[in-house]
Amino acid sequence: MMFRVVTLFPEMFASVAGASILGRAIDAGHVSVELVNPRDFTHDSHRTVDAPPYGGGPGMVLMAPPLFDAVEAVRRQYAQHEQPPTVLLSPQGTQFNQRIAGQLANEKALILVCGHYEGIDERFVEHCVDLELSLGDFVMTGGELPAMAVIDAVARLVPGVLGDASSANVESFSDGNRGLLDAAVYTKPADFRGWRVPDVLVSGDHAAIERFRRESSATRTLKRRPDLMKGWTSDNDGDDRNP
Repeated sequence: MMFRVVTLFPEMFASVAGASILGRAIDAGHVSVELVNPRDFTHDSHRTVDAPPYGGGPGMVLMAPPLFDAVEAVRRQYAQHEQPPTVLLSPQGTQFNQRIAGQLANEKALILVCGHYEGIDERFVEHCVDLELSLGDFVMTGGELPAMAVIDAVARLVPGVLGDASSANVESFSDGNRGLLDAAVYTKPADFRGWRVPDVLVSGDHAAIERFRRESSATRTLKRRPDLMKGWTSDNDGDDRNP
């Protein structure tokens, strides 16, 4: 899968693209990240990409021409019927979640546009952006960190990226985990400072372990993210209990 990132600060992506699971995925050829700087599509000696907003107001606004030219340069590399979606990272977008990550993972390529300054000329948003995404109800300096989060969340769902393909289907928010939080997990030592691993996890009783994990998942979700329980019924659990 190819991620094409339109950013004024391409140097910010160096550490992310070269580390951990994402770095290994790039080395293995499962994922690639290409950085496109809108300043390369300007036509003045100062490589200007921003200007004061019409009508007055604080801050500067990213101009439409260099952004359009950058995105269109990427789109020309694809056939008309294979155009990748253009995603703008913005605090005004739809809140990003695991379901959206799964949908985007089905694409062969994505164009991610990192917003900056006071905003982006609305003509670019209206005529060039297919999807606007936000990480939540807060404002960041730019769209680079949100773009990295989207790349990481989407890339790990691309076949071959995770060492165990089943991992993504049993973690928090996944369909395999009924959209709930993941269960509590433990590892060695079995006894740490007098705190023991639950006996069921070392019992060898796989049915009991599965019940423990499902109950732990529901209990943690009810305590930490009760909003995720909306519409949840005992049918989701496969028995008559409801947390």
